[in-house]
Amino acid sequence: MAEENTIFVGKKGTMAYVLAVVTQVNSGASEITIKARGKAISRAVDVSEIVRNKFLKDLKIQKIATSTEEIPTEEGGPLKVSSIEITMKK
Repeated sequence: MAEENTIFVGKKGTMAYVLAVVTQVNSGASEITIKARGKAISRAVDVSEIVRNKFLKDLKIQKIATSTEEIPTEEGGPLKVSSIEITMKK
């Protein structure tokens, strides 16, 4: 899976990420991965659903992977954060 076909969901508006996915597919990518962690997970799910239901109806969810990532903090102890990867394919 190529790294350039990965959309990292963060704090921007949902439609900014929808546009990024649609742009990737229109430029020839047959497989897109949407990644998010923490509070952005629900936004990533929204992005995949909006893309599938409104813009690219032929795009299907191929795989959904969830995990927990440890992020080092300044206090010393690691912070555990949930993450999701949604892989979509034509």
